[in-house]
Amino acid sequence: MSRQAGQGALPGSPGAAAVAAHDDAYARYLGRRHFGSLDGLRCLCILAVIWHHSPLMDPASSVQLLTRGFVGVDMFFVLSGFLITTLLLREERDSGTISLSAFYWRRALRILPAYLLLLTAMSVYWIGVKDRHELLPLVPYYLLFLANFLREQIPLMSVTWSLSVEEQFYLLWPLTMVLLPLLAWRRILLLLGVIAVLLAFALGAGAGGLPRLQTQHAVFVLPVMSFAALLSGALAAVLLDQRAGFRLLWAVCGHRAASAVFLALLLLWLHVSPENLKSWPGAVMCLLMALFLVSLVMREDNALSPLLRFAPIRRIGEISYGIYLYHLIGLHVANELVARLLPQGNGANVLTTLIYLPITLVMAELSFRLFERRFLMLRRRHRGGRRGPVL
Repeated sequence: MSRQAGQGALPGSPGAAAVAAHDDAYARYLGRRHFGSLDGLRCLCILAVIWHHSPLMDPASSVQLLTRGFVGVDMFFVLSGFLITTLLLREERDSGTISLSAFYWRRALRILPAYLLLLTAMSVYWIGVKDRHELLPLVPYYLLFLANFLREQIPLMSVTWSLSVEEQFYLLWPLTMVLLPLLAWRRILLLLGVIAVLLAFALGAGAGGLPRLQTQHAVFVLPVMSFAALLSGALAAVLLDQRAGFRLLWAVCGHRAASAVFLALLLLWLHVSPENLKSWPGAVMCLLMALFLVSLVMREDNALSPLLRFAPIRRIGEISYGIYLYHLIGLHVANELVARLLPQGNGANVLTTLIYLPITLVMAELSFRLFERRFLMLRRRHRGGRRGPVL
């Protein structure tokens, strides 16, 4: 047994065995390059978003949980913050430094191809074919990932607001990690900074009092809630990367059943929480999402693993980026088809919901196989033998 493993417990005692088991789990976590349940988690997130835009979703439903599919995007943010931070921390541990150029190159190869394909297609269709020339000044905002600030959107492009938020986070967060002093206590600075931001969010200190820069087409305001979700994932990553933080979280999330418990608590909170998820209700949601995520990555044999690793669910998660980008197009096509098949509208919402997901899945699968995968191969080649989670 290592000297660290034995600290605080006599050799051969139950406490020593527990510490040794914890240290083994910590070592396995640090050596894991792929978290097996996360594609399944992506599937759950994208299905929630699909439901949110379904014509069957009733915003006035008495079952509040059914009106909150939009939080699938927040869970995506928590997941993204966790994975990006974990990748950067492990890169620094292995190589002694963080390569911003390599990071941005990998992100560009993952995000840009499908995004620019969508932007080009929608711009040509709505501006060129449909003669909506008033939309032309919006295109630069999409190219600069500022869509979350726009007053109006190019039709079927509204979902790209979340990509803009992520790209803004990707610009700021890795740079913050690089610029902080390269000292042993740097992770403590990261922890304190993230906790301070999350507490400010929980206490309702948003961007409302800050001056806003406005243009004809956009209003620039700090995306506080979205950044809170991203930083919740980042906080989980920083804690898990340290032995003491891992031990703390293991006590809460290390049980095999923890994933099911935290998912149930998250769903319960979404059902009973106040309608407005800003301030402390949103902070509680982000906390539960982060704990749910931690329970999935701490141990591969978590209780939800069989479901999340089920091949069809895992595949939906693998192509979830394309599903997110294209699902409004799928909904548009489904609406057009159903309008022709059922001109009277009887059963139209049900039929539209039934066919819009398959249409979107086919679009995303073709995009992944024929287009996106070519760029992902370049990304893997660039990574070479670098360790860390596969993003």
